[in-house]
Amino acid sequence: MKAWSIDGNTQRLDGGAMFGNVPRALWQKWLPPDDQHRVPLACRALLVQLDDGRYVLFETGIGAFFDPAMRERFGVVESEHRLLASLSAIGLTDADIDVVVLSHLHFDHAGGLLAPWAPGEPLRLLFPRARFVVAREHFERADRPHSRDRASFIPGMNELLRTSGRLELVELGAAQSLIGQPTPARTPCLGDAVDLYLSDGHTPGLMLSEIRGGRNIVFCADLIPGRPWVHVPVTMGYDRFPERLIDEKRHFLEDRLARDVRLFFTHDPEVAMAGIARDGNGKFSTIDELPRLEALSV
Repeated sequence: MKAWSIDGNTQRLDGGAMFGNVPRALWQKWLPPDDQHRVPLACRALLVQLDDGRYVLFETGIGAFFDPAMRERFGVVESEHRLLASLSAIGLTDADIDVVVLSHLHFDHAGGLLAPWAPGEPLRLLFPRARFVVAREHFERADRPHSRDRASFIPGMNELLRTSGRLELVELGAAQSLIGQPTPARTPCLGDAVDLYLSDGHTPGLMLSEIRGGRNIVFCADLIPGRPWVHVPVTMGYDRFPERLIDEKRHFLEDRLARDVRLFFTHDPEVAMAGIARDGNGKFSTIDELPRLEALSV
């Protein structure tokens, strides 16, 4: 198998929201803010070519579906659909993707499924051949979101996925939870190439994908958006259940360190993938950092 990091549209979001329980005196050293107190964020996808030649894309970033006013509100930097340009740079289009795996359906992770905004045009799915893989619990939450996170979802997205005829919902339960000794789930379209786990701290039903290779890679999604969040107590203001997320993260990192699994970050502006280290005080950090992946053998 081979893996690529695929850059999507970038964002600038409020640093206080991204580091909800961390004083500014600390987080501004990790990600320096601009004059509007916003920090730079990537929306990076992971592309894996399986042994059978199929292309699997883990997430799609925020994309370019917002109208200009909403793009400004949410700090989206580019107006063009950068994910499509990044695929083109390695000789692919969205029509070449066989499977899209979505950790969850918040707009900064699933918006890239949609065609770029155009005046008067309705939302339209890209990736015309792909199967779309989502955890059932999270898909149902996106159907009926809580008022606390309703704004994080894209109205109409679930219906587009449903009517595509290519939606595959994964059953995840207590056995797949990160806390304890989880048993990974599998999905028919990916077989034994990808192990799937459940995380509820950021949003109920978030699905973590671990790609099984000579040295496994796990797509961290919003459990660990980037290097600063590897420090276990650090959470975001966007996390629905921060204490649970902290417990999940501790179990997750201990297990991946023991198995020498690499972490893939979607929101880190500088690093796509890294290994894990832990010091004598038990604090986790990253090592062997890579800014991008280019046909990396997995």
